[in-house]
Amino acid sequence: MANSTSGESMTARLVRVLEAFTPTRTTLTAAEIGRAAGLPSSTAHRIVSELVEAGLLEQDEDRRVRIGMRLWELATRSSHALLLRQAALPFMEQVQARVREHTQLAILDQDEPLFLERLSHPDAGANITRVAGRLPLHASSSGLVLLAFGDRPLQERVLAGRLRAFTRSTPTDPAVLRRMLDGVRKAGHAVTPGFLDEDSTGLAVPVRDEAGRTVAALSVVLPRDAPTAFALAELHRAARAIQEAMGHRR
Repeated sequence: MANSTSGESMTARLVRVLEAFTPTRTTLTAAEIGRAAGLPSSTAHRIVSELVEAGLLEQDEDRRVRIGMRLWELATRSSHALLLRQAALPFMEQVQARVREHTQLAILDQDEPLFLERLSHPDAGANITRVAGRLPLHASSSGLVLLAFGDRPLQERVLAGRLRAFTRSTPTDPAVLRRMLDGVRKAGHAVTPGFLDEDSTGLAVPVRDEAGRTVAALSVVLPRDAPTAFALAELHRAARAIQEAMGHRR
């Protein structure tokens, strides 16, 4: 695609426009998109108009813009993440029926857990996770599982970066986090009491492919002081079933 006068490609500008939308910022004006994407107003308006015409964005009568159904349709065709979600969902529903709190599925994407699905009971406790949302690797149970069973370069990048404290319990010391990752690998699961929210405990286990590689993390979020043994047993059982289901679908 053609470059701008700054040398930036059209593809890069399109990506920045789409990245202006977040799980909490779902409807924007063209001007707001331009500011979020760091684009001149005229450029932002032109790109938004072209994306609306193509159906990748939608515009309401107040000229506010949201992600279009056409983009969702294209993104879900033959998606590995969608196939994983489809394989996992029946077993997530079984976990959710027994645990009756929050059950979630995440994959690693750009050094963050990206959540593909979340099931929640109406009376469940606090949970900041959103579908298509992200959490930090070092502070979430899903993130710790993906980090512990990820490759060494991933671990070194995360440990060398900024480890933000979300609560008093969030691990922010690289040495402490290294020991914690060793513990996750030995136990085969992560338990994160109060790491992201003082009132919640996250539990997560790895979901592996046929070669034994960790491709996802299956997790539940419980009240802070709730027993964990039953939920962990359910997660391990479901993870094994998901792995078997994915093998049958290949």
